[in-house]
Amino acid sequence: MKKIKIDVSVIGRFHAFNLAYSLQKYGLLNRLFTSLPRFRSAEFGIDKRRVVSCWWCEVFARMFRKMKLTQRFPNIIYLYHHCYMYSLNRYIKKSDGDIFIGFSGVSLEAMKIAKSKGMTVILERGSSHRRFQKEILKQEYKIQNIRTNINFDEKEEVFAREMREYEMADYISIPSSFVKRTFIEQGVDESKLLVNPYGVDLNEFKQLPKRDDTFRIIFAGGGCLRKGYHYLLQAFYELNLDNCEVWHLGSVNEEVKPYLKKYAHKNWILKGHKAQSELHKYYSQGSVFILPSLEDGFGMVLFQAMACGLPLVCSTNTGGEDLISEEGAEGFIIPIRDVEYLKEKILFLYNNPKVAKEMGEKAKLKVTNGYSWDDYGQRYIENLKKVNLLNNEE
Repeated sequence: MKKIKIDVSVIGRFHAFNLAYSLQKYGLLNRLFTSLPRFRSAEFGIDKRRVVSCWWCEVFARMFRKMKLTQRFPNIIYLYHHCYMYSLNRYIKKSDGDIFIGFSGVSLEAMKIAKSKGMTVILERGSSHRRFQKEILKQEYKIQNIRTNINFDEKEEVFAREMREYEMADYISIPSSFVKRTFIEQGVDESKLLVNPYGVDLNEFKQLPKRDDTFRIIFAGGGCLRKGYHYLLQAFYELNLDNCEVWHLGSVNEEVKPYLKKYAHKNWILKGHKAQSELHKYYSQGSVFILPSLEDGFGMVLFQAMACGLPLVCSTNTGGEDLISEEGAEGFIIPIRDVEYLKEKILFLYNNPKVAKEMGEKAKLKVTNGYSWDDYGQRYIENLKKVNLLNNEE
């Protein structure tokens, strides 16, 4: 029987390198097509001979960012995307693969070519349905009375392309029950959706001893409206608890700087961007990890924080519900935009440090048993078998 060959395409890295490694382990990886240089693949155990790189696209993109041209001319990033897509299309025309896995937003033409050759197409979508994402952000900017240069017109090119990708894909691989709901609400057939939560590198994310008794909230990622950053700011400011602080690991978007000023607090500490290899050191000094996002397909920071022994407080729109076995076990799920509910959960954990620590231990146990990247790869294989793209012998 002919062995199935799978091509994976990604701009940058995301979780595609972990996926490619898993496919390679099962003897299924044909090629990983990426904008990163081939030597980066070795960090993930991927055979460089299995990697096709259009590294020059990444060089130009990084030059644009370093020169801050992407801030002055936001559309310049599309040049990067088009350069990548042109190279990808040339590769797919020559590929002898059977399955093409491409990331949403930059795969449309390659999908067309793949399907014309009889390849099965799987679209990777890490966030909610694009229309849901667009609408919830549009609502939030209106609620906050903030002007933005985001184009909410459904005729906008990137949006329109992605809608066509959804239609064209044979299957769409998504990370959470939350994302699945948004796709079904938008009329996508459930049989087309392959749900597979992400994983975490358990060798990299390990809990270290906490050095003090400060109740510490950890928030990781870009501070922006989409992440519900302004709601966490408000909740922390209004609680004003003794011996309590927030560590923000990441950057701050311009749109939320007025909220940082409005809810200024000496114990809101901006730690800035940290290398992934360093994150576990900061997580380990926390008491709880909070992600009140309006929309987050499945924040990988949730897995990372749990691996470091932190309970979660996260919104219904983060994917976190798939990690919490029951309310109050590994954490709490809160409604979006509900500052009072968020304050209630923070206060409960603050007043019950022993319970918070027990919840953190349960959280660590949960991800240790089922959410490594090997587990993610195994689930991907099982999904392919469920839809008869692989047989049980492969």
